[in-house]
This record gives sequence, structure tokens and C-alpha cells, in this order.
Amino acid sequence: MAIILSGRDLSDKMKQDYKKEIEQIKQKHNIVPGLAVILIGDNPASLSYVKLKEKACTEVGIVSHDLRFNADYKEEELLKLIQDLNSNNNIHGILVQLPLPEHIGEEKILCAIDPEKDVDGFHPVNVGKMMIGAPSFLPATPSGIQQLLLRNNIGIEGKHVVIIGRSNIVGKPLAMILIQKKPDANATVTLCHTRTKNIAEIARTADILVAAVGRPHTVTKDMVKQGAVVIDVGVNRIEDKTRKRGYRLIGDVDFEEVSEKASAITPVPGGVGPMTITMLLHNTIQSAKKHAGIE
Repeated sequence: MAIILSGRDLSDKMKQDYKKEIEQIKQKHNIVPGLAVILIGDNPASLSYVKLKEKACTEVGIVSHDLRFNADYKEEELLKLIQDLNSNNNIHGILVQLPLPEHIGEEKILCAIDPEKDVDGFHPVNVGKMMIGAPSFLPATPSGIQQLLLRNNIGIEGKHVVIIGRSNIVGKPLAMILIQKKPDANATVTLCHTRTKNIAEIARTADILVAAVGRPHTVTKDMVKQGAVVIDVGVNRIEDKTRKRGYRLIGDVDFEEVSEKASAITPVPGGVGPMTITMLLHNTIQSAKKHAGIE
């Protein structure tokens, strides 16, 4: 059976380090990292995710500014709010929870955030810096995956990484991060998507296989090379009347079958998800330190 790569356990360890770091910053520099989280509408998944972010902030000592608005909140009002947050010295990170209502332009909103406070790493300036390997805020999920591998002593350098999924949030940035000419990267990356032919054949060549498509059981046992490391990014709700809430969460990977063949695998839930939030905390702390001139 595969080793279970618990993002939850690693996240707990990292958050303890962040808590100590924030206490030191507060004592020495009288700075407390502040994160503004903006939620428009009442999407259940977004609500749940925002609550987890706020809980994590409280645990480590980051001040979380919870800004929630109805689904009819106007685009111009949101732009004005972001402008105010950009100039607020107590706010070191700004996060706009996606997806946004249809009447609000996602690209316009993301571009309005000060790149120095873009702790999600979605601003074109930060995307460009990531592309060329310059210091920047890295998107939380891809950087969380990288840390999950590195901190479990899974080498990336020289490995063939196959990523199934080309989203701007996971697939594309993860490819850019892992292909960099750096000691914690230097992988050979193949990016697959819905128009890729012979995905199963390509997947079987992977030393590290990442599934990020948002469809249950996309990756099956026959798609995995013996001893490969499998990272499951997907979170899918399926009906389960035996559960109190009427559903359960599964990933994009057929966990039971694939875990018999893989050397290591992430569970869902408890794998990549906790690391995403942890890296958001990391970015917020780094932003606070930069704004305060702390090395």
C-alpha cells in the first residue's frame, strides 16, 4: 500500500512555525499580519472555504478581515473597496474568493489588487514573475503541492511530472513552478488536458502524477506506473445517504485502486486542501514582513 501524504498533518506543523514567527514579528516590530478576505454571494463551497481560511488565520495570529456581500454587489463598489484595501497599511494580503457573480469581471478585479498584496498569486505581474523564476507570491495550491513533496522527501529534480488539468489556478502554475531551474524543481513536465490524445499512456510515464480536473475517478489504476507518486487535487461531492450531510468528498483519483500501485498518494479530504490554506498564510506573513522592511 502507498504511503499517505497527509497535508493536514504537515499543515499543522507548519502553522505552529508560523505562529511562533508572527509572535516574534509582533514583539520586535509591533506588526500583526492582516488578511482581507472578500466573499460575494453565498456559494456553499466558497463559504466553507472562507471559514477554513479564517479559522487558520486565527490559529496562527493573522488578523482576518471578513468582508461579505450579497450576490448583487456592484463591480464598481468592489473596485473601490479593493482600492481602499490597497492603501490600508494594516492589510498585507487581499483575497477575492472565486468564482465571482457573472456581472463582475474576474480579470478586472484580480488586476485591481496591488501585486504586493496579491497573496493568491493571480495578478499578471506575479504570474509573469513566476514564469521567469523571479521572487513573487506563488499560487497557494501549486506551491502547497511542491511543499508537500519536498517536506516528505520526495525528490522533484529530474523526475517526469505529468499534470492532468490546465487551469490557471493549478495546472499551468504548477507546471511553471516545477520546471524552474532551481534545486527544489528541475522537473520535466508534461501538461495534459481534454484535447490530449492517449492520456492514459502519457500518465503511465509519470514519476509524479497530478490530477486536477474536477471529475471523480478520472485517474484509475491502469493509468499509474508502479511506484509513482500520485497527487490528487480534485474535491468532488458525491451523494451518500449514509452520511449525515447526505454526501461525501472524493478526489479525481480512484484512491482505493491506485493506492495499491502508487508509492505515495494524497487523500481527499486531508491532502492538498490543507496545504493550500497554509501557503496562503505563508504569503500573508511574507507580505507583512516585506511591508515592514523585515529581512
